[in-house]
Amino acid sequence: MSQSLERGLAALTALAEGPQTLDGLAQRLGVHKTTAMRLLRTLESGRFVRREDAHRYRLGSAVFALAHQALDDLDAREVARSFLTGLGERSGHTVHLAMLDDDQVVYIDKVDSIHPVRMYSRIGRRAPLHCTAVGKALVAELPQQERERLVRRIGYPKLTPGTIDSPERFLAELDRVRARGYATDRSEHEEFTHCIAAPVHNHRGETVAAMSISVPKVLLSWEDLLGWLPDLRRTAAEISRELGNRQ
Repeated sequence: MSQSLERGLAALTALAEGPQTLDGLAQRLGVHKTTAMRLLRTLESGRFVRREDAHRYRLGSAVFALAHQALDDLDAREVARSFLTGLGERSGHTVHLAMLDDDQVVYIDKVDSIHPVRMYSRIGRRAPLHCTAVGKALVAELPQQERERLVRRIGYPKLTPGTIDSPERFLAELDRVRARGYATDRSEHEEFTHCIAAPVHNHRGETVAAMSISVPKVLLSWEDLLGWLPDLRRTAAEISRELGNRQ
């Protein structure tokens, strides 16, 4: 790496901690003030650095533009893959990653259970919003007006005795999901399966995906499934951090 480039990166790293004086930057970089000034003027011309006053500098708009572009280009499925695999290996159960697509959920990745008895699913399969844990997690944090419009335009087919069957009941459930930070499907989509899900957020705090653990009831009780909730939520938070979320 060239010396000038190395110094430029060091200056940007220092400015990421907050505004810096010319003297402070020169000392941190181990250079004379005139060298630091030439470096800062070059960075300022490209809008990577902004001068607040005669001797004080902070990061410029070009840095933030690049950061946002890089974060926008991150693919949730690609970023999440190793985390899904890890959770699948630890739990031994089916792990899904899903996204909202129009009025349905679509599964975009999956780690299969190690058990011979497992739920049927596949990447690309669609599922309803009102009776799946991933669907609830994806809808719960939408802006209020968008959430209510969506809830009132979808259908509510009764797939099991526990399926939510009205907009009012769905909105009440979404309030609970939003308050506790995770969603459940207690035999609402398929009578023999239960599921827990947590949202994945991007750098803007938007819910861009949801991940879940799904288990046939013959393999794991509801209470034991809830025992995996801390690991599920921690994994979702790790993916969110990789996507730039700092909340």
